[in-house]
Amino acid sequence: MGDKANTNPGAAGRALTADQPSSLRNVVLVGHSGSGKTTLVEALALTAGAVNRAGRVEDGTSLSDHDDIEHRQQRSVQLSLVPLTWDDCKINLLDAPGYADFVGELRAGLRAADAALFVVSAAQEADAVAGSTRLIWEECAAVGMPRAIVVTHLDTARTDFEQLTGICAEIFGGDDPDAVLPLYLPVLGPEAADGHAPATGLVGLLTQKIFDYSTGERQENPPDEAQIPLIREARNRLIEGIIAESEDESLMDRYLGGEDIDLKTLVDDLEKAVARGTFHPVLAAAPAAPGRPHGLGTVELLDLIVRGFPTPLERPVPEVTTPDGRPRPALTCDPAGPLAAEVVKTASDPYVGRISLVRVFSGTLRPDDTVHVSGHGLTDRGHEDHDVDERIGALFAPFGKQQRPLAQCIAGDLACVAKLTRAETGDTLSAKDDPLLMEPWTMPDPLLPVAIRAHSKADEDKLSQGLARLAAEDPTMRLEQNQDTRQVVLWCLGEAHVEVALERLRSRYGVHVDTVPHKVALRETFGGRASARGRHVKQSGGHGQYAICEIEVEPLPQGSGIEFVDKVVGGAVPRQFIPSVEKGVRAQAARGVTAGYPLVDVRVTLVDGKAHSVDSSDAAFQTAGALALREAAADTPIRLLEPVAEVQVLVPDEYVGPIMSDLSGRRGRVVGTEQAAPGRTLVRADVPEAEIDRYAIDLRSLSHGTGRFHRAYVRHEAMPPHLAEKVRAEAAS
Repeated sequence: MGDKANTNPGAAGRALTADQPSSLRNVVLVGHSGSGKTTLVEALALTAGAVNRAGRVEDGTSLSDHDDIEHRQQRSVQLSLVPLTWDDCKINLLDAPGYADFVGELRAGLRAADAALFVVSAAQEADAVAGSTRLIWEECAAVGMPRAIVVTHLDTARTDFEQLTGICAEIFGGDDPDAVLPLYLPVLGPEAADGHAPATGLVGLLTQKIFDYSTGERQENPPDEAQIPLIREARNRLIEGIIAESEDESLMDRYLGGEDIDLKTLVDDLEKAVARGTFHPVLAAAPAAPGRPHGLGTVELLDLIVRGFPTPLERPVPEVTTPDGRPRPALTCDPAGPLAAEVVKTASDPYVGRISLVRVFSGTLRPDDTVHVSGHGLTDRGHEDHDVDERIGALFAPFGKQQRPLAQCIAGDLACVAKLTRAETGDTLSAKDDPLLMEPWTMPDPLLPVAIRAHSKADEDKLSQGLARLAAEDPTMRLEQNQDTRQVVLWCLGEAHVEVALERLRSRYGVHVDTVPHKVALRETFGGRASARGRHVKQSGGHGQYAICEIEVEPLPQGSGIEFVDKVVGGAVPRQFIPSVEKGVRAQAARGVTAGYPLVDVRVTLVDGKAHSVDSSDAAFQTAGALALREAAADTPIRLLEPVAEVQVLVPDEYVGPIMSDLSGRRGRVVGTEQAAPGRTLVRADVPEAEIDRYAIDLRSLSHGTGRFHRAYVRHEAMPPHLAEKVRAEAAS
């Protein structure tokens, strides 16, 4: 595997069509922010002949020149597709953001890919495998996705490759660390003045050959005598790891009996174990450098992708139903089968309009086809369900800022589709006469609220449309129009997610917004019984206004709402005006009686009143009812109620103590813990919502990126008096 020279012609890098699924490989690159994923993609593109030695495509742009926001943010914020060809195979590389705020883009990449390449930076040795990366590894393991590991930055970092692969084996291997082993060892060059010896080549452990990059071209040499003992130890361990995963149960006995297993058998078993997702090879890579026009380890990595990673034929197609939920027979990756494709990403281009990145799982997608769009059950996030027909526009393969036209996109392949006006991320595309629906992948919950308002009147006119387009692009965002607080709230995954969302509003849709403090939906209630008189008497010539009503107010159990009871006797308040009093009471309750928050959980009883034969009216009694409720509140303690959420926090066992202490510091009550999985604990607590506005950020810090939480409103509870007074003072100012 990887033991041949680079004979891939540059023209092959531009042949971005595939005739059959067996010649396709879909690979998503996963790793911590700064691990070198994008640089690795560019190095692979150079080796495959897709870009020149300056890292430029035909129009002079870079592969990474695809989003102005990414340049301003100085980080990857979206999933990008880079198609290459190698050894007569088309490889779709999906470069996923490493920052935790953009995990939704990563999940989309996992859905579109058939294998994952985990990128670990030797320069980040202290945090080489971030907590968030470990969680993604577990997600891949749960669905049996094949995985390999690439160690980057070996050319600049002072690190021990063996130590780093040991860390990967311990973290990723779990109970079977021998399932995570290196295929190659770096060859170190002469020590520089700073004491660092950069890697100049690789040792192929199975072939026992040296692949030397030090002269600028990849050369194959035999090992030195001094290197053979070092190679032998690592090679024996690799062979044992491969044999342990072999389907041939006799192979281990033969090996332990002293038989020398031939290279072809070992390579075949290695490739099968990688494709099954039971063995995870570790490779090393570095980009091109002066005197080294090809990236170190890139040939070996491309060979692993082509020979070791599965084709789309070897991966199951997601289950499909009809749009109304009726079951359908399982599909296979067949270009001649029923069309079943999925929108894995939605973006906007100022010139082309909406662009949809689509993975075709079955059938063949062609330009100008009319397809049925079905999806997708995310109405709570501002994404409506779809059940419409749309015409496919142009199909193309992205390459930097270029858009290379495609005549078709067969089962197993990916392509971009222009101008799908209704389809959004997660929607299914199928034949209009045979509509299908795929269950969308799990989206992370956006748990960081940010309240916004238009910066100017001109922005206010464009805000609604801009937010709708933003929501269509990003299913990890939830748009809320809060009727209680009268705020527009964007629910995001973190601060970086917020920054990108607001930047997109400004730069793409011309909408400038200001962020304002996020409010929680407080309530008011009476702290005891009260009685009051509402008197509305005015005479200013002609018909006057006359209404008097007397009420009694008493608190009710939580959740009772507002009850209105009529106990008037003797016609003191004429029957036709009693509904008017109730209407005035309820209107005042909605406005609040002290701090401007809705009044809840009280019974208001109308006990007496007075009317005038000429001057009484519906409006007068509405006003009197409202006055009576305000008067009752003036003489009685009014309690402020705050919303309380049930918070469920899933963390590794070692963080349970700090998490519980932090929740208690947020006025939370821990109600229980339970073992959720080996090494993981679920902590349940009731916490005031005002205390967890930024918990998405704080939990990430507390748990080093390994914690997850869910929140759900459960009830309103009385706010502590000192906090309630502060709220009232702010309302009065």
